[in-house]
Amino acid sequence: MKQTFDIQGMTCTACSSAIERKISKMEGVQSVQVNLLSNNMVVDYNGLNENDIIHAVEDVGYNASLPSKTTATPSYDELSTRIKKRFIYSAIFTVPLFYIAMGHMMNWPLPSILMDQPLVNAWLQLLLTIPVLILNKEFFIHGYKALFKLNPNMDSLIAIGSTAAVLYGIYAIFKITIGVQTGDTHLVHQFIMDLYFETSAMILTLITLGKYLETKSKGKTSEAISKLIDLAPKTATVIKNHKEQVIPVEEVQLGDIICVKAGQRIPVDGIITKGYTTIDESAITGESIPVEKSINSKVVGATINKTGYFEFKATKVGQDTTLSQIIKLVEEAANSKAPISKMADKVSSIFVPIVIGIAIVATIIWLLLGKSLEFSLSIGIAVLVISCPCALGLATPTAIMVGTGKGAENGILIKSAEILETAGSIQAIVLDKTGTITEGKPQVTDVIVNENIKESEFYYIAYSLEKKSEHPLALAVIQYLKDTEFKEIDFDNFKSISARGINAVLNDTQYFAGNLALLEENGIDTSKIKPAVEKFAHQGKTTLCFANQTEVLGLIAVADVIKEDSIKAISKLQSMGIETLMLTGDNSIIAEAVFKQLNLDNYVAEVFPEDKQKYVKQLQSEGKIVAMVGDGINDAPALVSADIGIAIGAGTDVAIESADIVLTRSNLWDVITTIQLSKATLRNIKQNLFWALIYNSIGIPLAAGLFYGILGWKLNPMFGAFAMSFSSVSVVANALRLKNFKGEKPTMETSNTKTILIEGMSCGHCQARVEKALNAIDGVHATVDLASKSANIQLTKDVANEILKKAIEDAGYDVVSIK
Repeated sequence: MKQTFDIQGMTCTACSSAIERKISKMEGVQSVQVNLLSNNMVVDYNGLNENDIIHAVEDVGYNASLPSKTTATPSYDELSTRIKKRFIYSAIFTVPLFYIAMGHMMNWPLPSILMDQPLVNAWLQLLLTIPVLILNKEFFIHGYKALFKLNPNMDSLIAIGSTAAVLYGIYAIFKITIGVQTGDTHLVHQFIMDLYFETSAMILTLITLGKYLETKSKGKTSEAISKLIDLAPKTATVIKNHKEQVIPVEEVQLGDIICVKAGQRIPVDGIITKGYTTIDESAITGESIPVEKSINSKVVGATINKTGYFEFKATKVGQDTTLSQIIKLVEEAANSKAPISKMADKVSSIFVPIVIGIAIVATIIWLLLGKSLEFSLSIGIAVLVISCPCALGLATPTAIMVGTGKGAENGILIKSAEILETAGSIQAIVLDKTGTITEGKPQVTDVIVNENIKESEFYYIAYSLEKKSEHPLALAVIQYLKDTEFKEIDFDNFKSISARGINAVLNDTQYFAGNLALLEENGIDTSKIKPAVEKFAHQGKTTLCFANQTEVLGLIAVADVIKEDSIKAISKLQSMGIETLMLTGDNSIIAEAVFKQLNLDNYVAEVFPEDKQKYVKQLQSEGKIVAMVGDGINDAPALVSADIGIAIGAGTDVAIESADIVLTRSNLWDVITTIQLSKATLRNIKQNLFWALIYNSIGIPLAAGLFYGILGWKLNPMFGAFAMSFSSVSVVANALRLKNFKGEKPTMETSNTKTILIEGMSCGHCQARVEKALNAIDGVHATVDLASKSANIQLTKDVANEILKKAIEDAGYDVVSIK
């Protein structure tokens, strides 16, 4: 059986690793996964009870309990607020402490009583340190608890370093007291320089700041599931005894007949028994174009009824609905994602006991060699102080802090340090189509007008018909023609025909707008337009046919167009050796058209949400590090299952909450910038860790007195503390170099002159329309020649071919070539 446990007391991946090691060794445990982000553990076990597992966790030094419905776990907002207060209060005491401690060394002005009365100076420093120790007692509680359980972590390093500095400071106060009483000014001067209270306080304050920033960055990652749950309607309108009755959605039973009005969300899954409508399924499928539904069509809970009234029979309720299954997938994926171990935690697992051992051994050896207690103790303390984990602890978070900040400057929001570290190792990228590769909304791409009708006349007929339609594709036509100057026609007897289109009457003449079937059913010859309709279909476009009762008037093709940056971004990803795959709920014709335009490595069409997750896992089973890029709720399980989940900023809140990285500019090129930033940050982290370890490798032998007998070098703990501070400064300074990071920009065409061959121009109006569209682009001066069907372009700045092509296609014409 599988059971989830809440875990308290974890602070780093060393903690989660220690728990996993302990539980995995228990007889009867099949698998264990500890999630540091959600502070829980999922155990698959047989032959044990919950108390056995809870006691095992406690043996490691942490607390475990079964999830409680009555006790709420503190949110990340509450935790970050709590830690922020702790940091501010710590800084209030640390800043004056640091000033007092370093004032005599830096020749800063100090009150005479602190200069003339060393005991007053020393006791004031201790009094300022005590509040910082109390405020940050969690480091000591967790650190020493883990240490005593033989599972030291980063908190153990912090606790030992801080304690060593404080204990030596207290020892120094006793020596100063003796010096004052005996009049030994040399002794007083020696130990007034050996107060390391500011070192302890500074360590705790800086680490607390890092903890605050870390908690803040996790902020909203745990809210994805609650957003999914909020999608489901709270009530349903059930028809019983021919009367409508509103009941809680939890009370809906299989077989109930439910009615849904325009604008309402569908409460559960089912099959339509009466009526027809169009339904916005983007919440589930991620596809932007609403789907027409009629009797016997399946409907899915949480989708939106755009038009009309219908009734349906409930076929899936409760935990069996599609939305509930998606929620379950997100929960399972969130708990199955193993945390990435940080290099610093791996080093610290052996670093701490080694340093403690060196300090003890060095102290004993110098005592056996006949040195005084003060000398030997100062050797041991110097080892502990110089090996303080600041440099080791700051090596990763400082680089991550700068890296994530740089990402934000570039419109890339990275939610965790682990993700930033991993993004540079991506080997395959799975791309959702709608809203990720494409714009996510239908747009007019092509217009063909019957030569027997003026273009302006066709436009106002099309506009007037679609203006009365409720179909989502009509909005694309209206948007396209909204700036055209004409007088709107007032049609009579307007009718909407399910799964066909619309018709209306003007001066006793029937007019039609819809698909080929509508025209053919009304006896209109479509032989001349079928080739164009088929061509558009193979390009992934939907064709709206306009006709009167005797002939076809024209065609308007509508499609979800590819974003300008998608082609270049995907080409760049492939040049980086990254496999590119597209998953979409669209039919295979549309998917294949996009696939060919983008020259992708592979694609899968007509996939459901669970299929997307399954495909991601299939790639992972091949040993690949997989990124998923999407924007819809249907992408949420795959986003969480992938090694890196990347959400397009224009997408749904749930997709953004489920993802590890959010691209606020909805620009695929930012995926490339993310990968490059990750590689630069990871390189910086390795440099920081290298210098931190080299510093310890040189500093610890020096502090232990290894060179004392040969060269007479003995490291005063004060200089050890200074060296520790210097190592931290050097790490931060190296991390700040990341501020100079500049991601690669997409290459632009550099030629100042271009010639574009254009198909579809037939008159002077066409020529003027193309010229107007091209000259509206900044940096473009265009002259269109109708005879040669071409446009000559003069550029005053770099303009991508895709921009020129889109402008011409938006004007209603096809681009043959650009030279």
